This record gives sequence, C-alpha cells and structure tokens, in this order.
Amino acid sequence: MEKSKKLLDKLFTRGQEFLGVDYPILGGAMSWISEAQLVSTISNEGGFGVLAGGNMPIDMFKDEIKKTKDLTDRPFGVNLIGIAPNFRKQLEHILEIEFPYVIFAGGLPPRDAITKVRQTGSKMLCFAPTVGIAKQLIKLGVDALIIEGHEAGGHIGPVSTSVLAEQILPHTSEVPVFVAGGIGSGLLMIHYLMMGASGVQLGTRFAVAEESIAHDNFKQAFIKAASKDAIPTAQFDPRVPVIPVRSIVNEGVQNFTTLQLGLLAQLERGVISRQEASVQLEEFWIGGLRKAVIDGDIKGGSLMAGQSVGIVKEIQSVKEILQDLIDVGIHEADRILGLVDICDD
Repeated sequence: MEKSKKLLDKLFTRGQEFLGVDYPILGGAMSWISEAQLVSTISNEGGFGVLAGGNMPIDMFKDEIKKTKDLTDRPFGVNLIGIAPNFRKQLEHILEIEFPYVIFAGGLPPRDAITKVRQTGSKMLCFAPTVGIAKQLIKLGVDALIIEGHEAGGHIGPVSTSVLAEQILPHTSEVPVFVAGGIGSGLLMIHYLMMGASGVQLGTRFAVAEESIAHDNFKQAFIKAASKDAIPTAQFDPRVPVIPVRSIVNEGVQNFTTLQLGLLAQLERGVISRQEASVQLEEFWIGGLRKAVIDGDIKGGSLMAGQSVGIVKEIQSVKEILQDLIDVGIHEADRILGLVDICDD
C-alpha cells in the first residue's frame, strides 16, 4: 500500500501545487448548496471548496465571500456564470479584491473578462464541455481547465466525461486539467489521474454531506435515487434554446416541460420574444432549486443531480467523503500496480 500511496501523491502533485491544497479535489459549485459552510469545510479538510456565485445579488455575494474567509484560511475558489444577470457585478467585485481563484462557467466567458482577470494575480479556471472550447480557452490564456461531461448534474454539456478525457487529457500539457461529471468514488479518480488529470471535481456527493445546508428531504431523495433517475431535460424547438439540465425526475421536471411548451405557443402567437422565453426557463430552475434545497419541496422543486447519485448511499461528513476517495484511490492504485507486477513476472 505504501507504493500505491506514493503513486497517488505523485499523481496529485500538479493539482496540489496549482490549488495550494492537500487533495486536488474540488467541490462542485452548486447554487444554494455551495455556500460558506460547505465550501470552508471542504477547504479546511484539505480539498478545494468552490463558492457558487450563481445569480446571487451582489451584496449577498460579497457577504458569502467574507463569511467563507472568516471560516477558513485555506484556498477556495469562486464560480461565476457568464450568462447570469449578476455576472458583471460579481466579476467587478472579484477583480477589485483580486480574489486568488476565479472559475468561469456557462460557456465561453467574455474575452474582456478573461483579459481583466489575467491583469490581476488571480488564477483562472474555465469549464470546457468540448475539445474545441478547451483549445480556445488555452489560446486565450486560462490557467487551468475543468472538463465536465454529460453525466454531471445541473446544466450539462453534450459529451460524456470518458470521451472528453480521452480527447483532451493525453493531448493537453499546457495547463492543469481537472475532470468532472459522474465521479462518485476514488475508483474513477485514480484512473483519470493516471490519464493525465491534475485532479477531479465532485458535486453530487458533497450535496448530501453533513455540512451541506440542503434540506434533509433533498438529501434523502438523493440517497434513494438510482443513477437512471437523473436524466437531462429535452429541447423541443431550437427557437427557444434550452441548456440541458440533469435532475432527478419529479413533478418539477414535468412542470418544466409544460412551461417550455407553453412558451413555444406564446412565441408562435408573437406574445413573447425568444429572449424572454429563455429568461423564464432559466428563472424556473433558479426558483425550483431553492424550493428543493432550502424548502425541502422534492416534488415540485428541482433535484439537480449527476448520475453518480446512484453511488450516494448515506450522509457522510466532508472529512469522511474525502478520506473515502483517497482510500479507494489507493486501493485501486494498489490493484493496478499488482497487475503491472504480474505482467513483469
């Protein structure tokens, strides 16, 4: 096992140095969940917590950053969504305080945003859901990539994590690359690390951590769900673009379908514009997620979850989750090294 632990430590090195952490394991930015308490706990336990900016009002956004700083002196990141209405105000504050780790999500970030962050001492991580976007981001000068596959929860990209990893990891050495989407154990973690990843990101498993403020109804829904229960939403007409959202099927998903069809009918009659329709669809998820996470409405609210929800079987502390990832990772590394020894013999 000592040899396996050394292997894991070696594979962790680039991610550790880039993030300044013991374990290059990021907590996915989940609106209403990834707030000061959970984020600071992940960082205090050796991982890398990520605060979810979402569409948080600027005063609340500033307050959450301050609260998190009060709870930890370890590194953590702030996730900003480029398509969120409050993105510019949040970015302005991040630039003003020169926050050390900025994570851009929601498609290609505006070029001026990338330029402004590069003019500070901050490190910039960006999501890359396709090979093309990954290459563009590297050319634009980002400091690290997070490749997130279709298996993830919430808003998702079009390509599976395994395929993205095959396409990007062996051919990308310019910047650290972290892998997200469908990762629920140290088993996948060690394999992505061996493919060249600098670390991994998990959201679904941390959503049900003891330190997560999510309502117990929300956590129990995750524990009871199977992987097949977390499915992406459909788009019925390209005139009203829908970024797919993966969530556990419930009445809320059915209500989203009804809303989308209703908006399309209004669009046909000229009652509403495409932009207004898109805004209403996004507002549905923002409100629906709060209903489920904060109020515990697991029937009408949004249960955004990745397919790794089938691996979530109990509520654990952040410390236990991280330790389990490491232990399983070491065990898998030991198995792989054992196979290598057999081949050498």
